[in-house]
Amino acid sequence: MSVNGKKVLHMDRNPYYGGESSSITPLEELYKRFTLPDSPPESMGRGRDWNVDLIPKFLMANGQLVKMLLYTEVTRYLDFKVVEGSFVYKGGKIYKVPSTETEALASNLMGMFEKRRFRKFLVFVANFDENDPKTFEGVDPKTTTMRDVYKKFDLGQDVIDFTGHALALYRTDDYLDVPCLETINRIKLYSESLARYGKSPYLYPLYGLGELPQGFARLSAIYGGTYMLNKPVEEIVMEGGHVVGVKSEGEVARCKQLICDPSYIPDRVRKAGQVIRVICILSHPIKNTNDANSCQIIIPQNQVNRNSDIYVCMISYAHNVAAQGKYIAIVSTTVETSEPEAEIEPALELLEPIDQKFVLLFTTESSRILDSYDATTHFETTCNDIKDIYKRMTGTDFDFENMKRKQNDVFGEDEQ
Repeated sequence: MSVNGKKVLHMDRNPYYGGESSSITPLEELYKRFTLPDSPPESMGRGRDWNVDLIPKFLMANGQLVKMLLYTEVTRYLDFKVVEGSFVYKGGKIYKVPSTETEALASNLMGMFEKRRFRKFLVFVANFDENDPKTFEGVDPKTTTMRDVYKKFDLGQDVIDFTGHALALYRTDDYLDVPCLETINRIKLYSESLARYGKSPYLYPLYGLGELPQGFARLSAIYGGTYMLNKPVEEIVMEGGHVVGVKSEGEVARCKQLICDPSYIPDRVRKAGQVIRVICILSHPIKNTNDANSCQIIIPQNQVNRNSDIYVCMISYAHNVAAQGKYIAIVSTTVETSEPEAEIEPALELLEPIDQKFVLLFTTESSRILDSYDATTHFETTCNDIKDIYKRMTGTDFDFENMKRKQNDVFGEDEQ
């Protein structure tokens, strides 16, 4: 908004940037937040070496958020590392999601004939171009369901699970009975992201996800945006059914438009469901991940008799988010029963022994204004929300190229 010439005032009731998407530091602060009676034991190392995310997400290397960061040049404030591997759970064990053709041929996820069929399917997806009917091979992207595409390539249930949940990154199986175009595009995004770095399609910023809102805050400030932290919001001021300002500490800041997260407008929000997240501190890498210092594990819902997947995101001291030799694994899923902690047991078993657990139960909220973060482990759905808000506020589509040109105006060509 600042880059596009709007006057932006950003208020946050917290003493740090980013609201829910911040990283908590030092470790003592995390213990306080979860009202644990003791302070962290000495074995946890220095408190200020920790930056613990409350919301676990990775960035798809070729996804929308990376494009936004590149185009808006927020990348100049951030350093990224490639996540070392993506794993999928099958029959109580975890397997690496193959990241090369060689890995795919050697993988125990499927038998030899299945591998050939799967390879054919991947070649079809890679060549698929929605604007070129010659690439369709009898599939109509607007009417053929994904279930029928799987049938066409004769793929078995395990491969379907792994494709839909570990490659297309769906949380449930609802996608099977809708037209296949979105799924094909999701698998393409996964493959293109993977092709950029080879180990996995995911990136993660050094010092934690809290660096992202700080990077955008700096960009906004370059364009005249104003930031106020520690600013309590007492009232959203309405006149004739429209927002005209925000009242804080007795003063009113007047505005034409307001964006806020759902926690600022509890009376206008409907409860959309619950997400459980468990932050686990470990002193060891996760078993059977080849000692990776970062990884993602997806437990497809079919494997554990659920409707939605369970995700594990693991990062470590290698990303400057934990003390030397420590690992942080965050388990998350959509709550389906009255015993959420029992639901994530299969994931916690993979992480044993666990030094310390922090359990968060979030009510996901949905409003006309902004949805809260969902249980997916990447930012693609969040970016769609951002583009949607942008369009509703400005009346025009968010244009990456436009952001680029505005950058050139400020920094000049030679810095690019």
